[in-house]
Amino acid sequence: MKCVFVTVGTTSFDDLIACVSAPDSLQKIESLGYSRLILQIGRGTVVPEPFSTESFTLDVYRYKDSLKEDIQKADLVISHAGAGSCLETLEKGKPLVVVINEKLMNNHQLELAKQLHKEGHLFYCTCSTSLTH
Repeated sequence: MKCVFVTVGTTSFDDLIACVSAPDSLQKIESLGYSRLILQIGRGTVVPEPFSTESFTLDVYRYKDSLKEDIQKADLVISHAGAGSCLETLEKGKPLVVVINEKLMNNHQLELAKQLHKEGHLFYCTCSTSLTH
């Protein structure tokens, strides 16, 4: 059972959660062979409704003491560009897509993501470009 884990850390990133839980995104994720999507939504106001069908499960939670277990279980991690989330995922050797939060004023996240991408560790995008790539 292949699993995608999405994390926003302790912040909120409603654009990312809304984008990844949209019906066309769920369809795309399922068509790529994944049968489970776990959303860690932090302080977000977008709270998708968890559901389970024969072929697909969506789990949603705000916080856990540690994300280690979910990262470990995941076949793909989609994360905000928080240094902790990125490094923890890369340490576990998991494929990582970083989504930059364009609404953050000083975009240090973009610098980190660009650097890690240049070193061949991850792919990155923004919510406005994610569906076109």
